[in-house]
Amino acid sequence: MSFFPNPQTLVEVGPISIQWYAVLILTGAFLAYYLICKEAKRMGYDEDDMDNLFIGALLFGILGARIWYVLFSNLSTYLADPISIIKIWEGGLAIQGGLFSGILFGYFYAKKHKMNFFRFFDLVMPYVLIAQAIGRWGNFVNQEAFGRVVTEAYFEHWPSFLNFIKEGMLIGGSYREPMFFYESILCLIGFALIMLYKKYSHAKRGDLGFCYLLWYGAIRFWIEASRSDSLMFMGLKMAQIISLIFIAIGVLGLLGVFKKWIKTDKPVLLFDLDGTLLDTEFLIRKSFTHVFQQYKPEYSLSEEELLSFMGPTLEESFRKYFDESQIEELVACYREYNLAHHDELVRPLPEAKELLHQWKQEGYHIAVVSSKFRDVVVRGLECCGMIQDVDLVLGRNEYEKAKPDKQGLIRACQLMNVSHDDSIYVGDSHSDILAAKNAGMYSIGYVSNPKREKEIRDMNPNRVIFHLSEINEVLKEDISWTYNLR
Repeated sequence: MSFFPNPQTLVEVGPISIQWYAVLILTGAFLAYYLICKEAKRMGYDEDDMDNLFIGALLFGILGARIWYVLFSNLSTYLADPISIIKIWEGGLAIQGGLFSGILFGYFYAKKHKMNFFRFFDLVMPYVLIAQAIGRWGNFVNQEAFGRVVTEAYFEHWPSFLNFIKEGMLIGGSYREPMFFYESILCLIGFALIMLYKKYSHAKRGDLGFCYLLWYGAIRFWIEASRSDSLMFMGLKMAQIISLIFIAIGVLGLLGVFKKWIKTDKPVLLFDLDGTLLDTEFLIRKSFTHVFQQYKPEYSLSEEELLSFMGPTLEESFRKYFDESQIEELVACYREYNLAHHDELVRPLPEAKELLHQWKQEGYHIAVVSSKFRDVVVRGLECCGMIQDVDLVLGRNEYEKAKPDKQGLIRACQLMNVSHDDSIYVGDSHSDILAAKNAGMYSIGYVSNPKREKEIRDMNPNRVIFHLSEINEVLKEDISWTYNLR
């Protein structure tokens, strides 16, 4: 048996032969998968999700490509011999059917696993062009997907290093237009254009996927006009009919038509605690000063050093000044002093209490993800009368990896059964902003202390605010949740 059609064999072992066509298709698929995984990591997705999506989309894609070919090639022949339908090794795959089934699988997978479909659509579809560009060379090896008969003069001005294409297009004694080559090059050009659009425009979710449909629909319509081996439907080339549908969907999608029909959930609001909801800076300063007076009385902390303690974990801060063997004792000393003076020194930041209540009433999911232990976070929110408007509190003792790792933010979304794709994280330190980026979330840097503005701006968050009420303006905007600034 051979896994794919036509006799251009790469390896043959006994009764099994592996064709060049199969190798090139899978090479394109795995290269696209590799590139998708690199981008997916920036968007906060786990490798398991990408593995499941790739395997599922690949299998459903092959199934859809086969069914499409059977339906529009010679259906009566297949119905007369139903077992031949599953004989994929005898040939017959249609990429447009594979696209439909692959996208359909992705839609249901995204829905089941709380992923934003349009975000996933943007992630995957541009890289499909890479897979298609490589896979089309399988058609060259098999001498298929060619165009009209041409004379040898057609290739006269081609560079010499492309002579092998001319030789490969000598089919049945006549030269043919290398439509596979044109499609391959146009797929690469389309990928480059979409990446430029992504980088230099304010693209919204779904726009990159719709650009794919528009571009591929246009080039495939043109390619099919010259191909001589197209699938037909009622006297029309099926690929051209589908290409026109792709173009229409792409245009309407870019105009925002589908987004008006599809209900989108409110974004999830996640907050840091210290310096974001609660004014704890004076308490933190006094707590660190107390520890240094006890364990390093000769050392005088500067203003810059005191500011640097806002954000990192206690362990991280103390390691800069003390031996590892002292860290546990230092943290205990800090917490003892901090708790003893907590209620008298902690206050809500301006607008925080009122805004949390407003957002809760408006139906937003709200969580606090802090580097403090959970009991201290809850105590601060209770002390300031804010706990009733928070759906979830996640403290440092409830997740393994501290910020700037994404783990705490992703865990919070999982516990609330919401998507991290549509989440905003508001924080006042570099570790907060970086954690949001690592989680693929929209990041808001809150400047509660003007002395820390440069630190926050240097992290290049999606938005910098000076008042929490500015978040209301963010929520009104048609924000591109897909991209994080780097």
